Amino acid sequence: MSQASQASRSTFHVPRSTHHFTLKKLNPIDGEIFYIDKPLKWTSFEVVKKVRARLRKRLDIKSLRVGHAGTLDPLATGVLTICTGRATKLIEQLQAGVKEYIAHIRLGETTPSFDLETQVDATYPWQHITRELVEQTLQRQFTGTIEQVPPAFSACKIDGKPAYKLARKGKQVEIRAKTLVIDEIELLECNLPQEPTIVIRVVCSKGTYIRALARDIGEALGSGAHLTALRRTRVGEITVDQCESVDALLERLETEEMVSPDRAEQERLERERELNRARARELKAQREAQRRAKLARQSQI
Repeated sequence: MSQASQASRSTFHVPRSTHHFTLKKLNPIDGEIFYIDKPLKWTSFEVVKKVRARLRKRLDIKSLRVGHAGTLDPLATGVLTICTGRATKLIEQLQAGVKEYIAHIRLGETTPSFDLETQVDATYPWQHITRELVEQTLQRQFTGTIEQVPPAFSACKIDGKPAYKLARKGKQVEIRAKTLVIDEIELLECNLPQEPTIVIRVVCSKGTYIRALARDIGEALGSGAHLTALRRTRVGEITVDQCESVDALLERLETEEMVSPDRAEQERLERERELNRARARELKAQREAQRRAKLARQSQI
C-alpha cells in the first residue's frame, strides 16, 4: 500500500505544505506522520528529539514514541519522515519507499568518509575524464542491480557496534557488500574540463549510500571522488516541496488543536471494541455458513 493510501485510511496528518487547512485535530498519540525538509548539519535524531520534546511539553506527558523513517546524514538535506505514536509502526513500510537524490560530486579527490565530514586524504588525475565518459559510465555500471560496500563512516553494525564509532577511532572496518537497485541515474551538470565537479540525480532503493556511490563512480572513472552536497528530493510519493521546515512544524505543534491523551485513549478503546464486534460478526457468519453446509450435506444422504 502506498503512503498516500495508508494515510487516507488513518488519522495520520497530511503536511500543511500540501493542504492549507486541517480537517482533524492533530493526534500525536494515536499517530501522526510529518514530512520535514531536514536542515544542513542537523542529525536525523536531533529532529526527532526536537519534535518529541515539543509534543511532550504540549501534551503534558512523560513519554511519547517518535521516530524517523530513513536516516539522512548531517551534511545532507531534504525529505525526512517523522512518525509519532502508533504511526511508528509504519516506519519500516515508509523506509521501503523509492528515494530520489541530487548529489554534487568532486572528482580527483577522496576522503575517508566519502564526503566533507573528513579531510581529503588522496588526490588522483581527473583530466582524462570527459562528459561522454561520465554519461557512459553512469548508464553502463550504475543502473539496475549493483553491489555496494557501505562506508566505514556509517551506522552499519560491526559486532553490534556502529561502524562509524570504530572508524572515528582509526580502527579498520570491513563491511560486506549489499545488493541494491538504482532505478535511474542522470547527469544533470558537468563542469569538466574547467572544474572536476558533476551533479547527478539518483533514484534508488532503500539502503543506498550516495557517499559510497560517489566513491564508486570515481573509481570507475579511473580517478577518485567524494560527495560535496546531497539533497533527498523524494521518498515514495512525498517530494521535498511538500515538506515543511523544522521551525514551521515546531510552531504548528504549539498552536494547532490536538487530541488530549485521555481522548486519544478513549478513541483507541472505541476502535478496539468496534474491531472486536466486527470479528464476532465475522465468526458468527462463518459458523452459520458451516452449519448450512453441514445441513446441505446431510440432506443429500
